[in-house]
Amino acid sequence: MADDARKDDEDGLDTRRVAAILDAVEAGNTAALSRLLARMHPADVADLLEQISGEQRRRLLAMWSGEIDGDILSEISDSIREEVIESLPASVVAEAMRDLDTDDMVDILEDLEEPAQEAILSTLDKADRLAVEQALAYPEYSAGRLMQREVVTAPEHWTVGEMIDHMRSVDWLPDQFYHIILVDPRMKPVSYVTLGRLLSARREVGLKDIVEESFRTIKASDAEADVAYLFNQYHLISCPVVDAHGRLVGVITIDDAMNVLDEEHQEDMLRLAGVNDESSVSDGALETARRRLPWLMVNLVTASLSALVISRFEATIEAIVVLAALMPIVASTGGIAGTQSLAVAVRALATRDLTQANARRVVMRELGAGLLNGIGLALVLGLAGTLLFGDVGLGLVLACAMMANQVVAALGGVLVPLTLNRMGLDPALASGTFVTTLTDVMGFFAFLGLATLVLL
Repeated sequence: MADDARKDDEDGLDTRRVAAILDAVEAGNTAALSRLLARMHPADVADLLEQISGEQRRRLLAMWSGEIDGDILSEISDSIREEVIESLPASVVAEAMRDLDTDDMVDILEDLEEPAQEAILSTLDKADRLAVEQALAYPEYSAGRLMQREVVTAPEHWTVGEMIDHMRSVDWLPDQFYHIILVDPRMKPVSYVTLGRLLSARREVGLKDIVEESFRTIKASDAEADVAYLFNQYHLISCPVVDAHGRLVGVITIDDAMNVLDEEHQEDMLRLAGVNDESSVSDGALETARRRLPWLMVNLVTASLSALVISRFEATIEAIVVLAALMPIVASTGGIAGTQSLAVAVRALATRDLTQANARRVVMRELGAGLLNGIGLALVLGLAGTLLFGDVGLGLVLACAMMANQVVAALGGVLVPLTLNRMGLDPALASGTFVTTLTDVMGFFAFLGLATLVLL
């Protein structure tokens, strides 16, 4: 099995490799474990640590702790990172952190408790510690936390040749960078030059003659969500970060901005389902239940509203028993329609495609779509109800209730997140519960109310 896994060294993390690694851990075979993990990408090692149980993870780290580097630590999920760091010798953590840029150091440290932060900071070089502490002083989820301090700069009057000679003479350049930022004497960024244009220009060409038109700056206090939006909207590769006085303090690169977009997308998807965005597959049953229970309790309360509506029509249901079987059709179809509208609206708010300027048009579009869907479903359900039960009145009630609930679902799916967003609340967090309750209550009320009026 180990041989099969080694043959697939470049194929990432697969079932055979995981099984071989766990066999080596179980057998206490450190040599075999090292061979299996040696050529794996740091992201795959991080995935492995997240997927196995806590006991298996602790045993693996005890056998292989000396090989953990900064790239692996930066890839590990926040949900288990502190546990992993606490399982490693302080010397291993210190050495791993020294390999990282400041933005990756901050990403790791900001999720740790203060004693753990201080223990790691104490092992860093003075310059690295100062840079990390300055970054941690910025508000959480701000550009100041996201940026890296290692920035390649040049006076705006330099030539291409001078810049190339300078870069060859220093030993502190970041492992990866995309722009050379041109600054004035007050260290305020004025433009930037891509490495591609620098390398393709003649030595005597001035840097200011080959600058990029995409240049812009970000304030260190800006929200990281705004930063991710700028990168996505204007196709940026990197962007300088300035302080309150406009002086250069760091740079944000596209990988960090895309990580923010990915995290926000995951958070929205989880919150729409009423799941805590810190949940992880490595969580135990008790922790998972604790995080999900609050929203289940909220759903329990809101579901009681539907039960209250149904209880008001007990006499109608007793008189026409078939209504009890047909109620879920109207309510569940409305719930699906509401979820469709809600998903589109929440995503549009996140990407800023849905704003106050075009909200009216979007609402009218959803209203039209809900009405058209309602008419189509009403025709089908009304005809089916008439043919199956031989009652034209029942078919008419089904059709009208379906049409009404589709309109309510479409409007609720867009108006609820818009309202929550305007109130400064996260539309992804509570919209699902409100929309589901709205469609259930209105579906039952419309169906049973019409049945009472028409059939009794």
